[in-house]
Parts: sequence; structure tokens; C-alpha cells
Amino acid sequence: MKKLLLSLFCLSTALLLAHGEEAFEDAEFYTGGKSAVVMTHFGTTHSDTRAKTIDAINQKALKAFDGKADVFEAYTSRIVTKRVAANEGIKKYSPSEVLVSLKKQGYKNVIIQPTNVIDGVEMESIKKEAQLHAKDFNNLRVGDALLSDPHHYEDTINAVMKTAGPLNKKEAVVLVGHGTYNSATSAYAMFDYMAKDMEKPIYVGTVEGYPTFETVVKQLKKDNKKEIVLMPMMFVAGDHAKNDIAGEWKENLEKAGFKVKVKLIPLGEIPEIQDMFVGNAKFLEKHKSIDIIDKKAGYAKSKDL
Repeated sequence: MKKLLLSLFCLSTALLLAHGEEAFEDAEFYTGGKSAVVMTHFGTTHSDTRAKTIDAINQKALKAFDGKADVFEAYTSRIVTKRVAANEGIKKYSPSEVLVSLKKQGYKNVIIQPTNVIDGVEMESIKKEAQLHAKDFNNLRVGDALLSDPHHYEDTINAVMKTAGPLNKKEAVVLVGHGTYNSATSAYAMFDYMAKDMEKPIYVGTVEGYPTFETVVKQLKKDNKKEIVLMPMMFVAGDHAKNDIAGEWKENLEKAGFKVKVKLIPLGEIPEIQDMFVGNAKFLEKHKSIDIIDKKAGYAKSKDL
């Protein structure tokens, strides 16, 4: 029994460290009443990648929360939602629409788990949208994006390398992300930096932001790389992956003198990364994020200097 308790303690500690122990506190999610998990995606109009990413991770969430919480889906892109409805006759709902419905159905505890890669403007939108409905539930918790702490970066890097396959000394993996206009764009550079620190031949660029195409080419030539495995650093392989990456990036890399092999496998298609997103949601069954305002109020009241 002591060994079992020690193992459980170690696992709990590892999970807390992986999510940043100063940002969370122990808190039971299932406090009575019906519970729900809302897997929240930007969405895609491409049914082929949807099946391998969004649908696949939704199914994993169903299994992970079976008997404990009902699983629902939300799309954050209003444009994608409109196009899917117009082109496929499929209705997708926004986070607010899902939350309003859950309230009417009597749900009391809700976890929103985004499948965003970085904690950028889309994550900001999800958090603000969730806050509008916070008073409608006993518990409303929002899970982390994929790249939320160094441990998740490391696990993602290892998953990408496994997917890319064996490489020779002249080969490198070039990952291309979307990019964003706020400070979260630094996540791409951190990913690149950590990969180098782990001695993994990964080079990161973005379609809209930094690092740029020119940045990546400069680093590749400096390190004497000749052959490229080109992959999307995106949750789905939609328009950007098929047009910008498999098209423009491939052509420009070849013009720059590299031999390029495209592996159009997005992060959301990699089983280990799917498990990380579901794991973020599972983490919230026993933890909740600490409100920084409450934390500072506690410091103000404390007699400690």
C-alpha cells in the first residue's frame, strides 16, 4: 500500500510540474451534478484531415471520460463553421452556443479543452468567451494549449522526431507554423531553441510571423543541411498546410538548393500529441488554475515580508 501511495504521489507531482505548479492548485472537478468536456477546435473545411485529427481526438476524449463526463465539440472559427455548413450541410457550434446548451441541459461542471498549438490570440478568445459563461456553472475550467510549459515542448519535439523517422546527418526537419500577431509568436522560437538544445535537427518557421522562411534557410545552410523533411506545425493539414507548406515552402526550399520531402502529417494527427491534449483535460479533474488577482490579494493580506 505504501508503494502504491508513493507511486500515486509521484505521478501527481509529475503532472503538476508538467503544468507549472505555481499556476495550479488541487481542486476536485466533480462536485455534484452533470459534467461535460468540450473539445474546442479552430476547425477545418477539409474533411480528410478532420477525420484524422478533430474526429480522432474527440473519440479519445470520449474513451478517457467514459462514465464521468459527456463529451461535446465546439469550433471557434466562425468562417470555418459557415463554410462547413454551406458545403457539407454539417452544423458546427461555437463555444458559447455549446455552453448555453449545456446550461439549459442542467450541466454543472464543464471542462473546455482547446486543441490550439500555442497560447495565442485564439486561446485568448476561448478564455474570454468562457469567462462570459463562468457564472452559469459550479466549475468551468479551460485546459492548456499544447505548448504551455517546457515539459510539453520536450514531449512534442520527441513526438515530431518519431513521426519524421530516421534522419542522416545532412537531413533536417522543417516545421512550419501559422504564426500570430501577439507575443505568443515567441513559442515558435522557443520550440526551435529547445529542439537544438535537445540536439534534434528541427528548424521552425511560420507562414505569418517569426521565424521567417529566410531565418530557416539561413540556419539550415549554416548547419550544412542538404535534405529536408517538411512538416506542418499545425493541428490540422488544411489550406495553409496544403498550399503554403506543401506548395510555396517546398518550392522555395528547392530553389534554395535543398532536396525536400513533404510529410503532410499535422501535429493533431500524431497519437502522442492527441494524448497530450486529452491529458491536459484529464489534469483538470483534480486541479484548477490559480487566479492571479486572488493570489496577489493573498500576498497583500499576508504578514510575511
